[in-house]
Amino acid sequence: MKRETIILIGFMGSGKTSVGLRLSYKLRRPVEDTDKLIERREGCTVGEIFAEKGEEYFREKETELLQELVDKKRQGIFSTGGGTSLRPWNQALLKRLGTVVYLRVRPETVYERLKWDNTRPLLACSDPLERIKTLLESRREAYASCADITVDVDDKGIDEIQEIIVKEINKMKFLVINGPNINFLGIREKSVYGTQDYQYLLDMIQKKAEETGNEITVFQSNHEGAIIDRIQEAYFDGTEGIVINPGAFTHYSYAIRDALASITVPKVEIHISDITQREEFRKVSVTAEVCDKQIYGQGLNGYLQAVNYLIQKIKKQ
Repeated sequence: MKRETIILIGFMGSGKTSVGLRLSYKLRRPVEDTDKLIERREGCTVGEIFAEKGEEYFREKETELLQELVDKKRQGIFSTGGGTSLRPWNQALLKRLGTVVYLRVRPETVYERLKWDNTRPLLACSDPLERIKTLLESRREAYASCADITVDVDDKGIDEIQEIIVKEINKMKFLVINGPNINFLGIREKSVYGTQDYQYLLDMIQKKAEETGNEITVFQSNHEGAIIDRIQEAYFDGTEGIVINPGAFTHYSYAIRDALASITVPKVEIHISDITQREEFRKVSVTAEVCDKQIYGQGLNGYLQAVNYLIQKIKKQ
């Protein structure tokens, strides 16, 4: 799974190397510093590379290294240089490699940590603090857009930062998709679907997320194309399991069926009512065969059962 590899990004002095080492002990995973890997390959320091061959040459070497790590499916913990995640192509490679953790830091903190460090070529100037502020501001958006997890590190010890990261890494990310008319819970056919409204369902799912320490996103649409678009988006956003109540689309939407089939994460089809005891057309599900499990007739509690199933299945994996 993606969480098996952790990539630490952020500005120089944010603590990537120290945090990486502590995570390595905690999680029993190997740790590598991408700058050190490049230095070993080039036979000289980053500062010497900058001075002799220029920054652009170094950035190219960063990209080559990331591509190699992705191609070889390397796992572990990687702390990166401050400029690694600035290139759009590097950002894509980092996200393919694993979970990207951004250690966000204030300029003043960086200055206090590095003001006596003469090995940072980008800070070799008359006003290092102003240089830090300028560079941080220019990089902030790139760091944030690349990150799966952001941790503010100012005024936090290494152990606290490590605990936050481990907690976030262990979160599972689920998507609940509700199809047509489910937003009309509490209004439509109360004898079949109950009296609780849609907000009650949303609150129930949010409570489940808090209790299990996981992230659960809920999406609802009455439109087939919008549901397909959201399923496809799940392929890219780190979703690890899907709970879907396709509503009436269950019985005839081969387009939604094909979208679900294209996503390899565990999937549970859920129905509030017992579809086997209703009209003949409801007994047919074209989406069930591409889901791992089907839950029906359990009311809104079926959603909670579906989440529990996904949690256990992912843990076994």
